[in-house]
Amino acid sequence: MHNLKEQLIQFEQEVADRFESGEIKGPIHLSGGNEDQLIEIFKDIKPTDWVFSTWRSHYHALLHGIPPDKVMDQIMQGRSMNMMFPEHNFFTSAIVGGILPIAVGVAYAIHHHIPNVFSNHLDDDYYKKVWCFVGDMTSTTGIFHESRRFAEKHALPIRFVIEDNGLSCNSPTKDCWGKDYLIDRNGTEIHGYMYKRQWPHTGCGKWVNF
Repeated sequence: MHNLKEQLIQFEQEVADRFESGEIKGPIHLSGGNEDQLIEIFKDIKPTDWVFSTWRSHYHALLHGIPPDKVMDQIMQGRSMNMMFPEHNFFTSAIVGGILPIAVGVAYAIHHHIPNVFSNHLDDDYYKKVWCFVGDMTSTTGIFHESRRFAEKHALPIRFVIEDNGLSCNSPTKDCWGKDYLIDRNGTEIHGYMYKRQWPHTGCGKWVNF
């Protein structure tokens, strides 16, 4: 696991270096400080599962088994915020909460296309699951609560993961919503973890001229 963690950190450092040198012609959102938590979470995510992420998705893509060179290629083309790998069931959205209804829709489709559970020939989709990653501020939005309630009501095969760094861009979530923004994260369909981010919300922390 230690080696994997170092690989993740080194990948993001390379992205930062390339961004600083002006090679990447688009915004970047770097991960950092949450390697251990994500490595643990992805132990439960199968290669065939669907993963929906946000504008900060490099770690998610790498841990879902997408080759680093393919991820880097997308970043170099300026797609750090909206990487798509349909062949790996991996999708992102730069819109706050924009990925939530899509993830729920996929979970709904999976749920309603499985055969009779007593059949001896279960479809592969029966074993698939949807994972949707969001930030702490997104977890306070109406679309998150609607998506969660719909998924719970229909017993959909989806798990929401709240990545809580206490910030929405640079606005402290607690200052916006008070301490009660920490909703219950121990249900069967939701999981949350807290971490301290290592990079700015966007960019590498240095002014870059393209």
